[in-house]
Amino acid sequence: MEGPAAGTPLRLGAVVLAGGTAARMGGVDKASIELDGVTLLERALAATLPAVEVVVVGAEVPTSRPVTWTREDPVGGGPAAGLLAGLDRFARPPDLVCALAVDMPKVNAGTVARLTWAVEADPASDGAVLVDPGGRRQPLAAVYRVSSLQAARPVSRQDEHGLAVRRLVDGLDLADVAAVGDEARDIDSWTDLRDLGG
Repeated sequence: MEGPAAGTPLRLGAVVLAGGTAARMGGVDKASIELDGVTLLERALAATLPAVEVVVVGAEVPTSRPVTWTREDPVGGGPAAGLLAGLDRFARPPDLVCALAVDMPKVNAGTVARLTWAVEADPASDGAVLVDPGGRRQPLAAVYRVSSLQAARPVSRQDEHGLAVRRLVDGLDLADVAAVGDEARDIDSWTDLRDLGG
């Protein structure tokens, strides 16, 4: 896939993954959980404000900004399948895509900007990923080159179902961006939510 002409700003899109099962939280819809009076989905939409188009993978609910909705097919295929389904729903494919799990409420627009800058600073990179203080990468708090993700996706769409995100991006050359504060924290339990102030 050809990139933009030299000097042309890269177009950023976003895929917010909001369709998980939240098994450890009794199957609650994580997107609707509130933290300081704001749902996790609305926090994710605020974080992806720089994106020219946002695709949300999950069940449709009212939102404060226009988004495109989709689901992986079949539903329940996991976050990698959701991310790839999101890529297919852009009205105009962007150059870069911010992949963001809805359960990472401390990611904000500044986080996304730092990730985007890291990609733009290295034209040879495939993207940039947020790294927690322990050195663990968060592939669902990242900005990827769309062409790189498309090249990494399985040949067969059937093989996307159940594919681990880390396996999808394992061969990509990604810049590490250190998390600030609790940016890399995700909510996998009610205890996590309480620890983050919910």
